[in-house]
Amino acid sequence: MEQRNIRLEGADGRPFLMDVFSPEGEHPRGAPEEGHHGLVVFCHGFKGFKDWGCWDLLARAFVEEGYAFAKLNWSHNGTTVDDPLNFADLEAFGHNNFSKELEDLERALDWILAGDQLEAHHIDPDNVTLIGHSRGGATVLFKAVEDERVTRVVTWAGVGSLKSYFRAEEVDEWRAAGVHYIDNARTGQRMPLYFQLHEDIANNPERLDLERTLRRLTQPYLVVHGSLDQTVDYAAALHLYENTQNSQLETVMGGDHAFGGKHPWESDELPIDMEVAFKRTVAFIESPV
Repeated sequence: MEQRNIRLEGADGRPFLMDVFSPEGEHPRGAPEEGHHGLVVFCHGFKGFKDWGCWDLLARAFVEEGYAFAKLNWSHNGTTVDDPLNFADLEAFGHNNFSKELEDLERALDWILAGDQLEAHHIDPDNVTLIGHSRGGATVLFKAVEDERVTRVVTWAGVGSLKSYFRAEEVDEWRAAGVHYIDNARTGQRMPLYFQLHEDIANNPERLDLERTLRRLTQPYLVVHGSLDQTVDYAAALHLYENTQNSQLETVMGGDHAFGGKHPWESDELPIDMEVAFKRTVAFIESPV
């Protein structure tokens, strides 16, 4: 069963889209109640979106293993509900922040874990795994420590710190200008980051301190990282693993930041490295809590 482009209201009342995939019929996996499926919720990273590259193939791979799978766009990721494949609203992108992503994720979980959706997709509400790619890894870690519905958390190529993006002098320049621009090599766009992103982190030290979050995390946690990631260095994976109490580290040897994926993706099979990441993630989810 596939529900595509479900429209939900996100942060600041801005709508976002979500897809939900689930096995047809009864194919239980790792759930105490017969006929119900574990749920995997996938959160994209910086300059990402739910329909990027291989994510549909990844969704169907999880379904084949007996899991329900949801993936969503952040409300302020730069896409729109009318144009979900392109960064059609750079102003929204510039105003994205972690607090908004957490609000979006809350709305998504509330919707899919509501009674009618649990029944429609045969979901076990006691088996909920969050996967975050790249910067989305920080978001799912923040969410896991504040939401008891989350039973496991996984980061794929997750960032290890929020303090290393800008040096102190760069922060001063950013504050003075109000905006910092980054280039999107794929689209050729100059994408704004307004200073409010830094302010969101600085003004929410209890909630958005990644170091504190790692110390507080109690759920089983899997760190998956490519050894040749040139976007988020492998040292980030070691940091995440070494600073959490109930974690596992899986290294994809030779893997890059997207585990071999790119956009658009024209094959009907997952990249080899992403297949490795997927299989190790399934094994982790199926292990006893």
